[in-house]
Amino acid sequence: MMKTALITGATSGIGKSTAIALAKHNINLILCGRRQNRLTDLQKELSKTVSVHTLCFDVRDKGDVFSAIENLPVEFRKVDILINNAGNAHGLSSIQDGNLDDWDAMMDINVKGLLYVSKAVIPKMIKHKSGHIINIGSIAGKEVYPNGNVYCASKHAVDAINKGMRIDLNQHGIRVGAIHPGLVETEFSNVRFKGDDQKADNVYKGYTPLLPKDIADIISFVVTRPYHVNIADLIVFPTAQASSTIVTKKI
Repeated sequence: MMKTALITGATSGIGKSTAIALAKHNINLILCGRRQNRLTDLQKELSKTVSVHTLCFDVRDKGDVFSAIENLPVEFRKVDILINNAGNAHGLSSIQDGNLDDWDAMMDINVKGLLYVSKAVIPKMIKHKSGHIINIGSIAGKEVYPNGNVYCASKHAVDAINKGMRIDLNQHGIRVGAIHPGLVETEFSNVRFKGDDQKADNVYKGYTPLLPKDIADIISFVVTRPYHVNIADLIVFPTAQASSTIVTKKI
């Protein structure tokens, strides 16, 4: 029987690449995101291989999250794999200069949004005594770097939630693990620098960063392990990166 994966933040970056990778493993998909046009395009592409359903909502809106997931079509109601991928960084400022709206956005998307989606999906997994949750964290959840204060706090929260989930859901036979990437070239920096393409591009100059496909390949490997194997916590860097602040660039 084919499995079904629900992926948040599926319209770009790691989420989109993960959808493409999982389709190659004949895993049906529930693609979630805020941009319906991108969801529709991806659905058309992947429907040639697997069954695909799209859900357009913002993970910050708990009403929309619960309504969308509770009203899934019958054939998509058994969610075998949850990829909590949606997340963003907003701004890069010292704590004293931080923007309150940026703080709200990061905590609401990275922490509360992950919790809302998980809360909507977990009861279905408990009912079936099976399931696999992968939380996409960050090296920012393991270290704190200058001007990263609230973003790092949000990803430290993801790290803690991942550990708590694994403990609480262990008795129900549900696998829980997190993948914590270092520098990945996505729209991440464009969002962080509020559309300043030059600043965003400079983040990835002088070395070879990870690509969304690299993380998608890892996610594919994790979800296709035998069920008695749970990869609980994984950090992945580009070779040029040694920590959140040490990156060897050839410029």
